[in-house]
Amino acid sequence: MSLLVTLAASTEELHELAPLLMPPLAFAGVAVAIFVALGFVVWSFRDVANRQGQGPSKSSDTHGAGH
Repeated sequence: MSLLVTLAASTEELHELAPLLMPPLAFAGVAVAIFVALGFVVWSFRDVANRQGQGPSKSSDTHGAGH
């Protein structure tokens, strides 16, 4: 039983909170900034499909008879 008591006492010392790298609101700010940046990337490609054109309607329009 003394082993369990020793282990329980030693684990209590390990439960101290580690200091954060930055304040919690800064983590939220970084997440929002990344989300906005990725949103801007998606927004900038909003009309790419329409700019590429529809392509040929039939495959025989652009290919020769030998294909």
